[in-house]
Amino acid sequence: IPDFVNAGSDIITFHAEADSDIEKTIDLILASGKKAGLSVKPKTPVEAVYPYLDKLSMVLVMTVEPGFGGQSFMESTMPKIEKLRKINPDIDIEVDGGVNPDTIKIAAKAGANVFVAGSAVFKSENPAETIKLLKENALSVL
Repeated sequence: IPDFVNAGSDIITFHAEADSDIEKTIDLILASGKKAGLSVKPKTPVEAVYPYLDKLSMVLVMTVEPGFGGQSFMESTMPKIEKLRKINPDIDIEVDGGVNPDTIKIAAKAGANVFVAGSAVFKSENPAETIKLLKENALSVL
């Protein structure tokens, strides 16, 4: 965590499935003056983040299995986002994995408001236009 703080991070997100003690890790991030985020993989129940919601600024719902780019968006993860949004309307909910101009609408409609788009942008013939379209599509349902 100190390395991320020294690098200038404003928010530090880590996986709930990591070997570290979740509460201690969140407390260390907060004690460093930074915001904390917690990520869950597609097969991890979203309830894993519930005990920590009062300390988190963001929850990242992985919409693919982490490991490599270009995977297909897993729409089956959307109920996690919907549950989180109902429980905490103010928390940032991020999605990462398979985000493109079509799937961003699905995620935004479910309640996500922070998006990671890798392959959709970097494999695009016109990255600037793709980014513009992603923003428009997300905002069209937010």
